[in-house]
Amino acid sequence: MTKVNDLHLKWMKKKEYREAHKALAPEFEVARAVIHARVAAGLTQHQLAERMATTQSVVARLEGGRTRPSTQTLERLAVATGTRRRITFEPQGVSR
Repeated sequence: MTKVNDLHLKWMKKKEYREAHKALAPEFEVARAVIHARVAAGLTQHQLAERMATTQSVVARLEGGRTRPSTQTLERLAVATGTRRRITFEPQGVSR
């Protein structure tokens, strides 16, 4: 069985895939932050959804990078996970 990471490495050799992946980087970053906040709080997707007064499928879409959350949604997530919402802007070309 092929692992997703193996496929990703294979596909990264293709220019079109690399460009699409780069274009989606901000969504992936938000998705990683959502997952990290939930896991650090020791919550399941269902538990987080309950605390946010939403559904588990909404949380799954946030974690999958399939939706662009509003600042209001991010604030509800912060409250639900006992964290603080912080948005920063960095000069272009700065890598993490």
